Amino acid sequence: MTVISNRLGVQTEAREFLKLAIPLAGAQVAQAGTGFVDTVMMGWLGQDVIAAGGLATILFMAFMMTGVGLVSAVSPLVAEAYGSGQTQRIGQLARQGLWVALLLSIPAMQIIAHLNGLMRQFGQTETTVTLADTYLNVMAWGLFPAIAFAALRSCIAALSKARPVMFIVFAATLFNIVGNYVLGFGKFGFPNLGIAGLAVASTGAHWIMFLSLLVYMLWHQPLRNYSLFRSLHRFEPRIMQQLLWVGGPIGIAAILEYGLYTTVSFFMGALGTPALAANQVVQQTVVIIFMVPLGMSFAATVRIGQWFGQRDWKQIQRAAFVSVGLAILFMLITGIVLFAYPRQIIGLYLDLNDPANANALNISISLMRIAAFGLIFDGIQRTTNGVLQGLQDTRIPVLLGTAGYWGIGLTTSYLLGFHTPLAGMGVWIGTYVGLAAAAIAFLWRFRLISQQRC
Repeated sequence: MTVISNRLGVQTEAREFLKLAIPLAGAQVAQAGTGFVDTVMMGWLGQDVIAAGGLATILFMAFMMTGVGLVSAVSPLVAEAYGSGQTQRIGQLARQGLWVALLLSIPAMQIIAHLNGLMRQFGQTETTVTLADTYLNVMAWGLFPAIAFAALRSCIAALSKARPVMFIVFAATLFNIVGNYVLGFGKFGFPNLGIAGLAVASTGAHWIMFLSLLVYMLWHQPLRNYSLFRSLHRFEPRIMQQLLWVGGPIGIAAILEYGLYTTVSFFMGALGTPALAANQVVQQTVVIIFMVPLGMSFAATVRIGQWFGQRDWKQIQRAAFVSVGLAILFMLITGIVLFAYPRQIIGLYLDLNDPANANALNISISLMRIAAFGLIFDGIQRTTNGVLQGLQDTRIPVLLGTAGYWGIGLTTSYLLGFHTPLAGMGVWIGTYVGLAAAAIAFLWRFRLISQQRC
């Protein structure tokens, strides 16, 4: 089977890319909407809750995205198999992706449920620790379905059948919104569970997404040809080794990238509750926006992977140019909106007329304007990383990411945040300096590989 028989021009490649990127980005935005809705309703419950809940959300996301990184190896490997006509291999990769999700989730759930000591060690207040621990104890049960859903999504996206994912995630997000309102505030006769209720609804949304996509893949006739779930109980060490060889560095990169954001949250918490609350408000907004280039990076991995299956390097370069260029365009437009309307966006989370929120509001406005510029670098580094993953080049990029995120970014954040008057603004500026360094390094890596192969 040959997926693509002729080379495509830039416009045609852009159309094919957007057919994948729009549903994948839409699904990512809707999935991030789970955290967005949680954060908004945490704000309704008070500044202490939004500070603690936002920190807990970042911690959970760090574990979840690490797992997602590991199973995301399904995407480039399935895309390559699809491009080269290896039908049987597609099912093997999908099944072992689910095994990775299960084996990773079991120990990670235990760690998530016992993070209170770490939070105290990083200087968080006792109120923050108690509320965050309550949220994480429930959210731990949503880790496996979140990672397993990512494995299945990676598989059908690589088969260019991503549209159902968007509708499934939208439905689950709607469930989460209603569940948050009902359980978080005790509506329609249900108990008022507060922050625990928000976690219950979010966990339920993760299970709905996983089970719905599983049922769709079992039911959809064209997907049955790949025997995706035949002999699901069978553990295949050779396939598992290939997944971990490609996905291991992606998971490590996710740890480094989201670990950077988690550490930044701890830095902001050490600067006080208003700074932490402002950090969560802006960070949650940035997370929603980041889901679009993240979805684009998934699409880039698929498009590059399919061409990689045919070893067509001219088309690989064209697909990379399209994906990175469209990501830059989106981030430029988004940055203009953030810079022009920071108060209106912050008003979604905090009561602008409440004097108690004055400090958090002022800090949030400053951080929002920094993000307006920094998001461009974030979009470039994320999408270019997706291009490299499509080439199954994951080990060198993780070293480049380590140097950018932690060697440059975290060091600069600490120095500007705690040794200059910039405080929270300095922490965020340093973060984007690191992301810019990573973006430059990833672009350099792709150019080097292209020159060697062309």
